[in-house]
Amino acid sequence: MQDGKLSSGPMVAITVLRIAVGWHFLYEGIAKLTSPSWSAAGYLKQARGPFAGLFKWLASEPNLLANADLITMWGLTLVGMLLILGLFTRLASLGGIGFIVLFYLCNPPFIGYFYSIPTEGSYLIVNKNLVELCALVVVLVTGSGRFAGLDRIVHGLVGRRPRIATA
Repeated sequence: MQDGKLSSGPMVAITVLRIAVGWHFLYEGIAKLTSPSWSAAGYLKQARGPFAGLFKWLASEPNLLANADLITMWGLTLVGMLLILGLFTRLASLGGIGFIVLFYLCNPPFIGYFYSIPTEGSYLIVNKNLVELCALVVVLVTGSGRFAGLDRIVHGLVGRRPRIATA
C-alpha cells in the first residue's frame, strides 16, 4: 500500500470479489425474471424479527407487492450487471447493500427469531447475507471499478473536464 492506494494484488482480489457478488445478484435477478410464478410474497409472509409486521403488510397489499416484485427482479439484475461491468460501482454497491439489509431484516438470525424458510445452515447474527453485505462494503470503499471496470473509462472522461473557477 502506497499513498493510501492498494497495490495490484489486493485490487485484483477485490475485483474478483466484485464480479462474484455481481454474478450472484445477476443470477438471482434473472432467475426471478424468468420464473413467471415468482413473487416475494412467500418470503415476506414468513418474515420474523423487528420489522415482520411491515413485511407482512407489504405482502398483503397486491399493488405494493407487485411493485416490490418488480423492484426486486429488476434491481437485482441491474445491480449484478453494474457490478460485473464495474460501471457505477459505488452506486451499484449501495443498491446491493440496500437489498441485502432488507433481506437480512426480513429474517434476521437473532436469538428468539427463528427462520421459517429452511436454510442450509444454522446462523447466529452472521449469515450469508451479512457476509455478502460486508463484501459490498469493501467494493464500495475501494473503487475497484476504477481499477478494472468501465468506471475507469467514465472517470477518465468526467475527470478531464476543466473545472470552472469560482471568484
